[in-house]
Amino acid sequence: MGNMQSRAEASSRAGQSSDEVELPLEDRQSVPVNSRAWQAISNKDQHSISYTLSRAQTVVVEYTHDSNTDMFQIGRSTESPIDFVVTDTVAGSQSNADTQSVQSTISRFACRIKCQRTPPYTARIYAAGFDSSKNIFLGEKAAKWKTSDGQMDGLTTNGVLVMHPRNGFTQDSKPGVWREISVCGNVFTLRETRSAQQRGKMVETESQELVDGSLIDLCGATLLWRTAEGLARTPTLKHLEALRQEINAARPQCPVGFNTLAFPSMRRKDTPDEKQPWVYLQCGHVHGYHNWGNHREEREGREGRHRECPMCRAKGPYVPLWLGCEAGFYVDAAPPTHAFNPCGHVCSEKTAAFWSQIPLPHGTHTFHAACPFCAQQLSGEQGYVRLIFQGPLD
Repeated sequence: MGNMQSRAEASSRAGQSSDEVELPLEDRQSVPVNSRAWQAISNKDQHSISYTLSRAQTVVVEYTHDSNTDMFQIGRSTESPIDFVVTDTVAGSQSNADTQSVQSTISRFACRIKCQRTPPYTARIYAAGFDSSKNIFLGEKAAKWKTSDGQMDGLTTNGVLVMHPRNGFTQDSKPGVWREISVCGNVFTLRETRSAQQRGKMVETESQELVDGSLIDLCGATLLWRTAEGLARTPTLKHLEALRQEINAARPQCPVGFNTLAFPSMRRKDTPDEKQPWVYLQCGHVHGYHNWGNHREEREGREGRHRECPMCRAKGPYVPLWLGCEAGFYVDAAPPTHAFNPCGHVCSEKTAAFWSQIPLPHGTHTFHAACPFCAQQLSGEQGYVRLIFQGPLD
């Protein structure tokens, strides 16, 4: 299934099959509107979008196949038309099981992406996706309108937001501006709230074309779009593993227990082991786990409690360090020297700086920076801290 091109439009009045409608010039003819509309909706080989304007009027736009593009669909539905099933992102969760109890705000058929089959392989995003009957239905309450050239367009309930970073996805990347994408792929400023009836202003100077590093927010999960060219410049898991071994080969030590520390295998994501490095997030001093400065009222839990660093007396969260193992989130291949606050995920300095500046949509009208590896909201002045390791005494 490829490029979607508008073929015909029909208005229908419930229970009045004798009503007729004038079609666009290329298909101008008189047809019983209910018959034409029903044929488009019920034909499983025909893609169509239905815009319900009122209980008495629906506009049906038919689409044709295009052999030059491929279409991929994203949403939380597990039906066959969805190519990428997306579940809600829960901050700090380790598995999909942690998202079971959350009521999803992600649409079953959230969006669709069209990719050209020939160079330059341009990818364009559109809100909403076709269901198993090859239909998209925009209900009466969904924001919708007729454009100046007579075509229909609309927005989904919670919207599909896109942000293109400036300078691509590189060590020089800067945050772009969040926009909303319509069903026909037009670009708009954000609505007052996520599901407001009034659409934003159309931004004619911007495109729905995805670029390396584009962020796609589906109201419950944010996706990162990477191109093949961009991934070719990204560090591989093999490279990250080499950096992990290089850090461990330097034999960093705990300044209190004098025991050698080691980052665990990137496959380990559960509980810290005895060699796990821990950090005081206020100052960045790295230790092994110890009870020094653990006041009585703070001994109920090990992780995240405010503790006093024995090196500099700074008080703040004390958490285990984990090497961020999703290579696609790194903007460069530099050594992992910084940790996100408060989760303790470690990555390169420029990667930490980039994600700490990105305002990710949260809820219906707020934005905040988050760790890309676990989605926890960042805290502290910068959102990350430089790690200070103690070398071996021998």
